[in-house]
Amino acid sequence: MEVSQTDRDDYSACLPERCAETFVVPAEFAGLRLDQALARLLPQHSRSRLQAWLRGGSVCVEGICCVDAKRKVWGGERIDVIPLADPREASSDAEDIALHIVYEDDDLLVIDKPVGLVVHPGSGNWQGTLLNALLHHAPQVAEIPRAGIVHRLDKETSGLLVAAKTLEAQTDLVRQLQARTVKRHYLALVHGNITGDGTVDAPIGRHPTQRVKMAVVAVERHGKEARTHYAVRERFAGATLLECRLETGRTHQIRVHMASISHPLVGDPVYGKRGSVVPLLAAFPHQALHAWRLALLHPRTRQEISFETPLPEDFAALLQNLRDVE
Repeated sequence: MEVSQTDRDDYSACLPERCAETFVVPAEFAGLRLDQALARLLPQHSRSRLQAWLRGGSVCVEGICCVDAKRKVWGGERIDVIPLADPREASSDAEDIALHIVYEDDDLLVIDKPVGLVVHPGSGNWQGTLLNALLHHAPQVAEIPRAGIVHRLDKETSGLLVAAKTLEAQTDLVRQLQARTVKRHYLALVHGNITGDGTVDAPIGRHPTQRVKMAVVAVERHGKEARTHYAVRERFAGATLLECRLETGRTHQIRVHMASISHPLVGDPVYGKRGSVVPLLAAFPHQALHAWRLALLHPRTRQEISFETPLPEDFAALLQNLRDVE
């Protein structure tokens, strides 16, 4: 279908000013697939984001929306990109919520998240989240998907989390997570006596019958590769303190993996025990899980930076009380 210059100009005039980007395919891109050309034209965006825009009809070639990633380009074509907006982010408000910022520069910030703070708005938690706090602290992140958030911690998990302040930094951090070069270490108190270090290598997916839970699920049943390394740090009567290192980052990964080897986290209401013969363990009000160490390559300098944060007071007090009763 031939599109006239007038039609092209009319179409361009209808594009949202806030997000439309227009490109002419360079001659040297001739023969590339459309998704490959987009990746070169928009290197600041991840491939998964570009694929989502294609599937959502946000990419138009010569005025015609195109969802075929395999379509070839030959040079000279006009491409208009209208990035999809997440309606949850569009309606998110900046809120003056205190943040414990461990590190900040022009590209990123590292936050020590407290227990009880939800990271991203969702069902039942549309306000009062880390995303709302980031929008207040650094208003420029409103122009970045998910306000720069690249990974999450559960509401009842404390510790270190990195967020980007620029689109380029966010894309770089996402790629580091995908390449597994971001090092995330957790302290986890689990029920029972673990005698030595080990690895849980078991795929994780949505629980087959309880949809709010995750579970160890075979790959052929849509489980995704998941691997958690653990090392014994300290033993107590009825519990073991572990240092866990994530090789992958699945939802509830440590909680699911530890429960799968019959050592669920202390205080975990979803995957844990109904009760404990040790009163101190039974009384702990949330899962005993803390993201204590984070290391990554700085998106701009390419130098490794690392951070550590101490246990929250209630977790530290629990460990000390367990030591005192021995």
